Amino acid sequence: MYYIGIDVGGMSIKAGVTDKNGNVLHKTTIVTKGEYNAQYTISNDIHALIVKLLDEAGIAESEIAAVGIGQAGSIDSERGVINYWNNIPMKNVHVTQELKAWHKMPVFIDNDANVAALGECVFGAAKGMKNMLLVTLGTGVGSGIIINGQIYRGEYGAGAEAGHMRIVMDGEPCTCGGRGCWEAYASVSALIRQTKAAMAKHPESLMCSIAKDMGEVNGITSFKAARAGDKAALEVVDKYIRYVAEGLISLQNIFRPQMFLIGGGISKEGEFLTAPLEKLVLEGMFDKETGDPVKIRPAALHNDAGILGAAALAIKSL
Repeated sequence: MYYIGIDVGGMSIKAGVTDKNGNVLHKTTIVTKGEYNAQYTISNDIHALIVKLLDEAGIAESEIAAVGIGQAGSIDSERGVINYWNNIPMKNVHVTQELKAWHKMPVFIDNDANVAALGECVFGAAKGMKNMLLVTLGTGVGSGIIINGQIYRGEYGAGAEAGHMRIVMDGEPCTCGGRGCWEAYASVSALIRQTKAAMAKHPESLMCSIAKDMGEVNGITSFKAARAGDKAALEVVDKYIRYVAEGLISLQNIFRPQMFLIGGGISKEGEFLTAPLEKLVLEGMFDKETGDPVKIRPAALHNDAGILGAAALAIKSL
């Protein structure tokens, strides 16, 4: 028997067929259409993608044990309902019920960060661990929390939004409408703002020439210049890493995980990012004397994280 993992994003939907060991046998993707509404997305996108995937893979629906879906938003996984998602307007959408009109396979759905964390525990860098956190640094800050091998969701599936814990009272405005959220300081969007501010202050910085060559300021601009020893860039990177560490220290003291995994494109910075994070978290954590220091590593599943995480959800939910 095989499993289908579906990764629903705001711009595209990816899907893959896997075996129980996390081998991706075939994958495909579609670009989401302009008709952004729940019914269209489920019937003309997700349903159509399942049909397309099975046809391309040459696998019959009867060979699929279950389907897992991961997507952003507030998800009630027990009822298979999207409580709320703002990218494609969805509110109180019964996804699993809708899909059962076309497919007989069991369908399970959860938040994309949750399934990514589960995927890392089942197939990736945290394989075999019972207590871990995945923090994804991107446009925002996503988080998936695994406790005793299970996804922690909170009431109504609306918990585990670590990006919106407040680290600065009355601080920077956040896209959620609040102020001082961790996301407003530790996301790659925040890093880009911090980089641009430093470039304006230091036009002689290597960051300026790197950005000119790349045609944009992005998440690696300051890191690339810092690796070359640029003083202004080193200050940007040091401050950004401290912002990331502030949130990790709080999460460490609350959950005491075995490992933090860092996801998103910024994770490709490797030890240049994770080594100072480990040092700062160790310095700031409560009770340093008990147990082993927490490990901070890049996530391992990369581009297949959404597919494999959703497949892991399907496997673990049966």
